[in-house]
Amino acid sequence: MAIDLIIVDNYEELSQRAADIIASCVEADPACTLGLATGTSPIGLYAKLVEKCQAGEISFKDVTTFNLDEYRGLNPEHNQSYRYFMNHHLFDKVDINKEATHVPDGADPDAEHACAIYEQLIERNGGIDLQLLGLGHNGHIGFNEPQDDFPAKTHLVQLTQRTIEANSRLFDSIDDVPREAYTMGIGTIMAARSILLVATGSSKAQIVHDVMYGLVTPQVPASILKFHPNVTIIVDKEAGALCQQ
Repeated sequence: MAIDLIIVDNYEELSQRAADIIASCVEADPACTLGLATGTSPIGLYAKLVEKCQAGEISFKDVTTFNLDEYRGLNPEHNQSYRYFMNHHLFDKVDINKEATHVPDGADPDAEHACAIYEQLIERNGGIDLQLLGLGHNGHIGFNEPQDDFPAKTHLVQLTQRTIEANSRLFDSIDDVPREAYTMGIGTIMAARSILLVATGSSKAQIVHDVMYGLVTPQVPASILKFHPNVTIIVDKEAGALCQQ
């Protein structure tokens, strides 16, 4: 198995370990390309990266980034858009060139155009050196929900009711949660040269176990990571409770 599973004591340690891996990538290649994720899990590691940058330990001035996904129908200034999230938690606080940061254009109503343009940008850039992922309760990575196949490229997705409910905590009402999103495909994610996934909490224990030890199936999208040659998964004790060490 190509996956390196690291179980740490708590969220603080997880955030530090993950930030150290990303910082090492930037230190090794100051002009590297990072694939980034949103959600609650990476907030701590972004805070650690901000600390490192503000302390002069690393610089993002030559780094390029591509985010996994964006809600369809939200403009970049909307406070629940993923562009807003990234600006708030990372981009506004480090020395990165905002023009080198990329998020799918959720305001573009033409799904085919928005997804094709994003895929072309990634390809033109030479691909992604390190892709950061979170993990949904149903095994989704990016917004690649359980389905009958593994989508290859950036595409439009219909969000499942469980994902809508999980994300509703961030909106005033569940009715405000978008029902669609643009997301990198599984093929795009798997083309990254290295992958780092983080997951926390007891509610993720079963899906972490299924990803590590279950069958590779599009019904558990993250299970495909077993076929990647360079994957690190960092979980806290609660998320790793069902895994062998």
